[in-house]
Amino acid sequence: MNEYYRTVRRVLIIILVLNIAVALAKVLYGWYSNSLSMLTDGFHSFFDGASNVVGIVGITLAARPADEEHQYGHWKIETFSSIIIAVLLFLVCLEIVQSAVGRFFNPSPPEITTISFLVMGITILINIGVSWYEYRKGREIDSKILVADSMHTRSDIYASIAVIIGFFAINAGYVFVDPIIALAIAALIAKTGIDIIRESSEVLLDKSTINIETIENIVKSVPGVCESHSIRTRGKKSQKYIDLHITVDSSFSIEEAHEIGDNVEVKLRKSIPGIKEVLIHIEPEE
Repeated sequence: MNEYYRTVRRVLIIILVLNIAVALAKVLYGWYSNSLSMLTDGFHSFFDGASNVVGIVGITLAARPADEEHQYGHWKIETFSSIIIAVLLFLVCLEIVQSAVGRFFNPSPPEITTISFLVMGITILINIGVSWYEYRKGREIDSKILVADSMHTRSDIYASIAVIIGFFAINAGYVFVDPIIALAIAALIAKTGIDIIRESSEVLLDKSTINIETIENIVKSVPGVCESHSIRTRGKKSQKYIDLHITVDSSFSIEEAHEIGDNVEVKLRKSIPGIKEVLIHIEPEE
């Protein structure tokens, strides 16, 4: 396992421990105080931990080297794991909506105390630190799964803030606000899941990662290249793949044409960070 995968797994394990601690605090006190919004937020945090487990398993599988059946390696498993995290978010939404609707028909006023505010305040601070750290590391090493998981945690922060606002409303006598806040949290979680799927699907569907004109300008600046065409790119920010055709003067020998191709690859790697592989097809200029 290389340093990239070791870093991702280490971050996920740290976040997992913190998420479990936060979830236990919310669920136990939410159950004790009969606060649906707090209990819901706690289950949301538990699914943060579940997504961490999915991430740890996914990153372990993605770290496996290429083999005869997977010549390009297993790195896309990391991106696929982020899709699973999004699915878990949608399952959380379904559970929250069911609980909130039930509370509308069977009102049960929660007991809001100073401890309620204290528990939520502390968990918000922990989640802010967790989300910032995980997102920064994810962008730093271009890890889709860390970025997706940090977005999951960020939604937990917004949900917790909504719960606190609901506490003030409940203390003012508006008990019906509790399930409304729970539904608002569900909508927020659903949006986070959609964002994760949209970003991850771009990698899985091999969306272009580099502007074609940028590549054309770099390639044409290499001496000996007449034209370039059939340019394709895929991958992710830190692992880009480029396929292209170049034409060279037909009077060049095979060795000379091959050297021009090597120069094109070197120039692309120097000009564009994160290139994993460049595949060049050389054609004679007619």
